[in-house]
Amino acid sequence: MFHRNEPFHPSLERKVADSSAGTRLSPARTEVSDDPVEANPASEDLSFEDLIREQLIRIGENPNREGLQDTPRRVEKSLRWLTRGYDMDVEEALGEAMFEEKHDSMVMVKDIELYSLCEHHLLPFFGKAHIAYIPDGRVVGLSKLPRVVDVFARRLQLQERLTEQIARAIQDTLQPRGVGVVVEAYHLCMMMRGVEKQNSKTITSAVHGAFRDDMRTRDEFLRLALIQQPFIT
Repeated sequence: MFHRNEPFHPSLERKVADSSAGTRLSPARTEVSDDPVEANPASEDLSFEDLIREQLIRIGENPNREGLQDTPRRVEKSLRWLTRGYDMDVEEALGEAMFEEKHDSMVMVKDIELYSLCEHHLLPFFGKAHIAYIPDGRVVGLSKLPRVVDVFARRLQLQERLTEQIARAIQDTLQPRGVGVVVEAYHLCMMMRGVEKQNSKTITSAVHGAFRDDMRTRDEFLRLALIQQPFIT
């Protein structure tokens, strides 16, 4: 019989305890770096699957029952896929798909589906991104903009940060006259837990260059991004 908070094996309990020893944060806020952290040496002999297996036990489940026997492996594979953005970069996503072109009007790609994980609860948020830019002698292949979205969405994220990272990446690599990004998303951390509000949608925007400096350009972008009627029926 498995009970909540019981480890599935005493040796694993000791390993988990040893790996977390000395890492408890004080109540006071501590300044930390955003850089990746190396795994605690004491936990190096713990596999990813071991940790998932222990989590199942801590919530009161039996990881040896038929339906859960392969769950640790599946969860590891799933999390590595959902966070594959850490191994991607913008330059690789864009490739060589930037072309010299004298086009000086707004280019927009709307309704780019995105899926990400809230870094506070590790629950999904999902929705659409709308990206527009005004070229300054170069355009980018349209299919590359969704790839830029995936670079940053497939990580542990905040929607506010995600929106700004997409805009900044396009501004820095393509160097257009301006770029605007709007993200509309539903957050399961608000829908299936906490306040449990099923119809709440979060909208964030980031604007650079002409989209920030010229009110008419910004207004046109936001109107096109947030219009609900389809252009093609």
